[in-house]
Amino acid sequence: MTPAFRERVVDLDAVAANVRRLRELVPTPHAMVVVKADAYGHGAVECARAALAGGADWLGVAEIAEGLALREAGIAAPVLAWLHDPDEDFVLAVRADIDLGLSSLAQLETAAAAGDGESPVAVQLKVETGLSRNGVAEQDWDAVFARALELEDAGRIVVRGIFSHLSNASPEDDLAAVAVYERALARAGAAGLRPELRHLAASAAALTLPEARYDLVRFGIAAYGLSPFGGRRGAELGLRPAMTVRGRVAAVRRVPAGKGVSYDYTYRTTEETTLVLVPLGYAEGVPRHASNRAPVSIGGRTFRISGRVAMDQFIVDVGDLEVQVGDEVVLFGDPTTGVPSADDWAEAADTINWEIVTRLGGRLSRTFVGGAE
Repeated sequence: MTPAFRERVVDLDAVAANVRRLRELVPTPHAMVVVKADAYGHGAVECARAALAGGADWLGVAEIAEGLALREAGIAAPVLAWLHDPDEDFVLAVRADIDLGLSSLAQLETAAAAGDGESPVAVQLKVETGLSRNGVAEQDWDAVFARALELEDAGRIVVRGIFSHLSNASPEDDLAAVAVYERALARAGAAGLRPELRHLAASAAALTLPEARYDLVRFGIAAYGLSPFGGRRGAELGLRPAMTVRGRVAAVRRVPAGKGVSYDYTYRTTEETTLVLVPLGYAEGVPRHASNRAPVSIGGRTFRISGRVAMDQFIVDVGDLEVQVGDEVVLFGDPTTGVPSADDWAEAADTINWEIVTRLGGRLSRTFVGGAE
């Protein structure tokens, strides 16, 4: 298939296979695949369907609007949304049967008020266990748990779950957070709450910290075939990267030694050579920090970006390789096929693979392959 000028190719069969593999490794009663931020740049609706086909039975989003988009696409699986505008009234979420992740007494009251008076609003209480982000603070647990029980007894809400999140700073830090979470569960139980779902672990802890698995685990980056661990690749876990970023050579130029390349001339040729123009830049999410460092595959060989990444383009010095306008350029994809990986790009840009795939956009088109449709 001839590549588009600039495109992301997302393999939905890889997403489904990754989820199946993760369920083999972590056979908890329930598994959530997180499709926030447009499924980390992979396409939320399409990846949600693939994840469910692979064995997930929950979907996670950050914002209610992301959950509503899933419902509008006809996806009926359980959805949890946990990051809310301070003025959110929750009515649309309740009507769409989206579970509300709540981090304060005020959010709890707002959620209860959003019901129709006939069916209870499904909520999941998030407790703060050490990450210092959202979540009910420990000094507020008793008040929130007591009020939740009152609202549950009145038929206005049902507390379906209690959850939190880990820092992944170290095994010791995560085990300390597990202890705090256990304390929260005990306090909730003492208050009379009996949630059916307890969840704490995302990809990293789900795979390496059995103490954090509970009833449900949340798979994010691992579902897309990328490792949540620094220094380990997805293939070591039996995962396959779902995204390939590629384009076509826009121009080829033969130049002499000493030729400056791109802005600021941070790269100069050392001998007569061929320069190739690749039409992707930071407007598409290609990190400028990867200038002179990130690898690309052209003609079955790997080269480094030469010079600064610009808004629309970058240049690659390919030496004496025969390259034609229109030839394929792969920035990253499945490294088992001989191309660079998102991890390689993350190292080149001093960041993490999550950011590399999620930041992509702009004029970069997206093509889906595989899947049921």
